[in-house]
Amino acid sequence: MKPADLVLAVAFVLVWGSAFNAARVVVLEWPPFWSLAIRFLATAPLLLAIAFATGARVPAAPDRLRVVAMGLLGTGGYLALSWWAMSLIPSGLVALIMATTPLFVALGEAVVSGRWPSLPAWMGLALGWAGVAVLGAARVVGPVGPGELGGIGLALAGSATQAVGLLVFAPARGRVDLWSATFGQSAVSAVLLLVLAVLVEGAPPDHASTRVWLGMLYSVTVVGVGGYGMLFVMLRRFPASMASALQLLAPPVAAVIGWAALGEVLDWADLIGGALTLAGLVVLFRARARGG
Repeated sequence: MKPADLVLAVAFVLVWGSAFNAARVVVLEWPPFWSLAIRFLATAPLLLAIAFATGARVPAAPDRLRVVAMGLLGTGGYLALSWWAMSLIPSGLVALIMATTPLFVALGEAVVSGRWPSLPAWMGLALGWAGVAVLGAARVVGPVGPGELGGIGLALAGSATQAVGLLVFAPARGRVDLWSATFGQSAVSAVLLLVLAVLVEGAPPDHASTRVWLGMLYSVTVVGVGGYGMLFVMLRRFPASMASALQLLAPPVAAVIGWAALGEVLDWADLIGGALTLAGLVVLFRARARGG
């Protein structure tokens, strides 16, 4: 790997992982739906400017519906549930649970296409879901804090919602311009979150600490624009398998940042469950790369 590619890979993993921690900083003070509504309202104009500057094409009519579905489910719905979860449980734990999205996608692809995974792929799926079982069982057996089980349920629901959005959007992925699609998803998500915020949370937040403003600024610029920009560059320069592998590093990074910077504590069951899930994803991706 060239030095420039190594820098890009490390920066991507740090940004993708720290996205959870920045969200946690915001939702500890602001309601999650209003937090996301403000984030998308601030991000969408920036993405629109980039789309214009890069000469992005407007998606064809059938693909626009898929972009809308991705915005409602794969971006807005997924983040609404995950940010809500992060208001209840540590960001590192949410990041580890969100690593289950590829497991939902693999199962969804099998159901839709009727082509079931090979034995190695099944082993990866089983290992991944075993990790999720460990995460959940530890909370059921041990002392359960307020909202912990609810937070885990919300995070899993967010993973499933993102998987549905990705499956619906997948046929259009090679046809649409990525910056144009990302702007469309953000605009749709902004509308969705604004409606949810007004209906569920009422009035918008009327105060914020410097910490919250910095977290929101980071989420809008570094994650919402810079993170996607790095992802698009990686998809052009790296094999798809490498991009997937790098994304797997984001949850452990989020857990470490949450522990070091936010004082979050993950018990051994969280770490073991997360490790099992990530190991299962590695097995699954290897099997799929070999046609399984």
